[in-house]
Amino acid sequence: MKTSLLTIGLIPLLISCSSEKAYSISGDEDGEAMRTDAEEGPESTGDAGLENDDFAPEQEEDLLALLPATTPDYVFVANPDRDTVTRISVPDLAVITTEVGSNPISVAVTPDHSTAVTFNMNSNDISVIDAESLEVQTVSVREGRNEMVMSPDGEWVICYFNQDSDEVGSRSGGAQSFNDISLVNLNTLEHLPMVVGPNPRGVHFSADGAIAVIVSDSYLSRIDLTADEPEPEHIQITDDLIDPPTAEEVVLNPLGTTAIVRQFGATDLVHVDLDLLERSPLAVGDNPTDLDITPDGTELVVVARGSGELWVYDLSDPFDSQSVLELPEETVFGSVMLSPDNQRGLLYSTASGASLYASWDRTSGDVVLRDLVKPVKGVGISPTGGTAIISHGAANGTDVDSSSPYYNRPALSLVDLDTFFGSSLALPAEPTQFANTPDGETGFFVMEGQPYLEVLNFRTLIHDEIELKSNPVHLGTLLDTDTAFISQEHHLGRISFFHPDDGDLQTITGFELNANIEQ
Repeated sequence: MKTSLLTIGLIPLLISCSSEKAYSISGDEDGEAMRTDAEEGPESTGDAGLENDDFAPEQEEDLLALLPATTPDYVFVANPDRDTVTRISVPDLAVITTEVGSNPISVAVTPDHSTAVTFNMNSNDISVIDAESLEVQTVSVREGRNEMVMSPDGEWVICYFNQDSDEVGSRSGGAQSFNDISLVNLNTLEHLPMVVGPNPRGVHFSADGAIAVIVSDSYLSRIDLTADEPEPEHIQITDDLIDPPTAEEVVLNPLGTTAIVRQFGATDLVHVDLDLLERSPLAVGDNPTDLDITPDGTELVVVARGSGELWVYDLSDPFDSQSVLELPEETVFGSVMLSPDNQRGLLYSTASGASLYASWDRTSGDVVLRDLVKPVKGVGISPTGGTAIISHGAANGTDVDSSSPYYNRPALSLVDLDTFFGSSLALPAEPTQFANTPDGETGFFVMEGQPYLEVLNFRTLIHDEIELKSNPVHLGTLLDTDTAFISQEHHLGRISFFHPDDGDLQTITGFELNANIEQ
């Protein structure tokens, strides 16, 4: 095992926050924006200098949102290249490998921890695995699917073709539909194929798992999963069925009674009453590029990139209860990331090429413009809401020159959200997977082709590097623990467990034959 502060290849650099510009922003009773500049600056024109917003769509990525397929007793790891799933016992690191379908690209565990489910893309099926006995039941799904989503209650999975996915999906030749989904009841193993509209772009569930919503190019399909025979109900979300605007995003309120749809370049949002199956236009600024429901489920927050505004709606009355906040004019903002405690937001753009972001204090309304070492590629916030992790691609954007240590290199920034003091790392390759401990103290990431586990202390902003025996494949954390697991490339199977408290690394190699632990 090798544990060291990074010196070569990854270059720590403290970020100075001395060039901040502060704005106090609040909405009045009529929803009009009010702004007082903390320092002298130009008066707002209302359009933030974005009369010609021709930037590409924003690519929002929550770096820490993925949940591992773990239970209190086991971790399940899909092995796509070997058509197997590995179950590791947490207490004693005992390993059992079980055959599933061809090319299992994802695995999920039901909330009651009784069942693991894999989506096997090349064999067009799912494997339903008893977590204790490892008995496997197989359910065929529609051909060509490339993504699986499990309902919050663990009773259903939906497999569909997501055209934005990196996975191509299997094809058998001949005609093939991309308008349908596979709905599978995990209790009865019944497969219910159904058509939901052209090019489904996302699957969403109500918090209790009773309602599923699928958004496509022209329609939103609602499925009542409590019905004896679930069937989709379709709501047309655009008047232009010939050349419909791209429906890029949909959010549901926690009860599953309301959906809000964002279309790229639109002048309105689409408000859908899922009980009445009716749609209405919802006013918003020019070119909305991101929308999020606050963690407490009470408000909708929308970034209108074209007009340089942040719109906040009360979901109990979104048509009348809204405030509009003007954003700093120095750059473009296209996305917002809200902290889990609902106290802060980070505003940024993945399309402008500017090395800037803004912090938004949800209590005071203050927005502060801040520098970064490179343009933003993705953002995550620790579970406690205290630390932001910001990834940067190799592209230099508009203001990174050859004298910068980050020139033509990916990078990662950590920011303390109480003080906004930060640190950055130059990376040899872009991170591929992130994870964090439930207590929010520690984060982990791995990079493709790099045999290391990178460990981030969210409180101190210190970074450590742990050498692995081979390149990583999957990364996650064990349920309710601070232990990370990293599956790795090896023809007979290899997985490591890392404990940040004591720096102990345990590696199991060859678990498909005679597993042994290497300290």
